[in-house]
Amino acid sequence: MMRPMSDYAKDLQHSGMIARDLDETIDFYTNKLGFELVGIYPNGENRCAFLRLGHLTIETWEGEPAPMRTGAINHWALDTPDIDAAYEHALEMGLKIREDSIQSIPTFWQRGIRYFNIIGPN
Repeated sequence: MMRPMSDYAKDLQHSGMIARDLDETIDFYTNKLGFELVGIYPNGENRCAFLRLGHLTIETWEGEPAPMRTGAINHWALDTPDIDAAYEHALEMGLKIREDSIQSIPTFWQRGIRYFNIIGPN
């Protein structure tokens, strides 16, 4: 039996959702629900914000149409100490991966991020 992808992850890093209005979303989560604004980062022409309450982090961004329906989570991000090994393992498992290679966004956090997306059944 092949090892699951969780063998390559340390924890849930964040949940991602598109914002209809990023400033309104930040205000709602910080001033109404008490989340901490961890940072706002440029993402091309748009902005992306990370909001945290306890160990839950939400990534929310502008520049795409928001689905505006209950349960519309764009992605779950897992934190991995070795993304190269995780990517190779996903390929070995035959998982459907959205990208042709590991992607990066250098403007996020202090050193940028590297990622790839696995397409789930839903």
